[in-house]
Amino acid sequence: MSERSPKRGFAARPADPESWIKATETPPARTGDAAAFTARLTIDITPELRGRIKIVAFQRGVTVADMLRDLLAREFPATEGDTP
Repeated sequence: MSERSPKRGFAARPADPESWIKATETPPARTGDAAAFTARLTIDITPELRGRIKIVAFQRGVTVADMLRDLLAREFPATEGDTP
């Protein structure tokens, strides 16, 4: 058998933000009750804004999805009567 080629570990972030920006998004594995009741939201943004968002998430050590979920939760807090 041949030896495995050296590759990055599963779900490892690259060392430099530039290659991470250009990498495609992969959805994180989610567990728990909240994951069972999620909805996907798609928005159109410029490549430059996407790059800035990914760099900030990388610098903070979080995923883009988690960072944006927190931002949206702060901006639009739950109020009584919001739940269907």
